[in-house]
Amino acid sequence: MKLHRPLVLGVADALREIFQENKYTGKVIERLLKSNTKWGSRDRTFVAENVYDMVRWWRLLLAVDGRQWAGDGGRETSGCFDEKSLFRLIGVNLILKKVELPDWEEFEGLDPKEIFEKRKSLETGRAVIQSIPDWLDETAAAGLGAAWDAEISALNETAPVVLRTNTLKITKEELQKQLAEAGWESAEIELAPDALVLAGRGNIFQSPLFKKGLFEVQDAGSQCIAPFVMAEPGMRVIDACAGAGGKALHLATLMQNKGSIIALDTETWKLKELHRRASRNGIDIVQGRPIVSTKVIKRLRNSAGRLLLDVPCSGLGVLRRNPDAKWKLSPEFLEQVRTTQAFILQRYSTMLKPGGSMVYATCSILPSENERQVETFLRNNTNFKLVEERKISPARDGFDGFYMARLERAV
Repeated sequence: MKLHRPLVLGVADALREIFQENKYTGKVIERLLKSNTKWGSRDRTFVAENVYDMVRWWRLLLAVDGRQWAGDGGRETSGCFDEKSLFRLIGVNLILKKVELPDWEEFEGLDPKEIFEKRKSLETGRAVIQSIPDWLDETAAAGLGAAWDAEISALNETAPVVLRTNTLKITKEELQKQLAEAGWESAEIELAPDALVLAGRGNIFQSPLFKKGLFEVQDAGSQCIAPFVMAEPGMRVIDACAGAGGKALHLATLMQNKGSIIALDTETWKLKELHRRASRNGIDIVQGRPIVSTKVIKRLRNSAGRLLLDVPCSGLGVLRRNPDAKWKLSPEFLEQVRTTQAFILQRYSTMLKPGGSMVYATCSILPSENERQVETFLRNNTNFKLVEERKISPARDGFDGFYMARLERAV
């Protein structure tokens, strides 16, 4: 593909917003693409892919270019956010991807041979090679041991686009057929029975099939959580950390839109988005309730046959999808989120009625956020017992990393 200066400028502007202004990559790219309506599909793909690639490999790119790493959210001491420096780093990234650079002033002095030799010389030091902060590498290695090597390697791969069939409206086989007729090739996978992995990328949200509510975009690892809850049609279920409702919608589908699902969240706007999604999906058993005070939890005491606690976490299991998270995380945030997890598990578990079961879930692969939290809860709550736990490994399973534990409350 021939490089055009406006596209490279777009990548540079996005990187400046992400690292200097601490904005989220997905939001930055969304705004950038919306404001450049004349870009074609190849242009948009070039910008999005290179921004994500550079955020993912930011520390490694700095090292290849001989820049000093300071570890402060991806920035380095000598400054690299002027246009010329950003163009140079973009050039380094493109060379490593074996893209031929145009004869531009900003790319002067970038010798592909030297770049590849420098990259080869950096074969020691996992934090640099895998492009992660030192503290995060040390924390994950302490928790996961030798498994961390394979996990971080998998987490640095590009995440596939995975769809979840809305089986209230269509079968997976018919959806796959209609997608193919619309030019979207897909494949089935074993991990999630209703999932289809797209062969290519594109704005699938503009598909008429999406607008009809025939599918949701949801990673295969995430699709494993709702079935793990083991909710049945007619049950009263509480999704206590519902967010925009991806798992609540999946639960409603598995329950054949029969029963009641109360979706709780502290952010009202997320519950409004859930309402819109539920309407598109043809689902009417989900009721959103904002958590505006502790009274909301108290009023639901002993009321749920099934309870899902998909708690806030580090998000380490979804770095492929959100690579900027590793630069925004900090030891202090990790400690804070562990405290929040323990609080939610202890306080929200009171909504489960005797004889019911709840699922504690995270999109992290750190034991300190997962099995250690469950172990502590069980020591303090002898009326609960662990029935089953499951881990979705990016390295083993090829999708986002998740942890889930199903606990049963004594009658």
